[in-house]
Amino acid sequence: MARAMWKGVTLAESDATRVVEGNHYFPPDAVQWDYFTDSEKQTTCPWKGTASYYDVQVGDEHNRDAAWYYPDPQQATAEITGYIAFWRGVQVQVQVQVQA
Repeated sequence: MARAMWKGVTLAESDATRVVEGNHYFPPDAVQWDYFTDSEKQTTCPWKGTASYYDVQVGDEHNRDAAWYYPDPQQATAEITGYIAFWRGVQVQVQVQVQA
């Protein structure tokens, strides 16, 4: 199970994240959308494509461009289409479950 937290609030939680370059990408249905607003920022990765960003707002605290996603990634990373990853102080905690 992976959980993305900022300012004591769980922004996303899932046991179905996809890991690319060490970043956990959360499925869209695992995200608490009330904390997100669209950002105008975009960046380009030569092998993943163009990333779009979200700002995160928790109470009076604003974290600009704290989450990103690839709406239309390159073929090599098609599995993360629309999935959300975090940075800028958002903590992603991973709990490993061991089965007996």
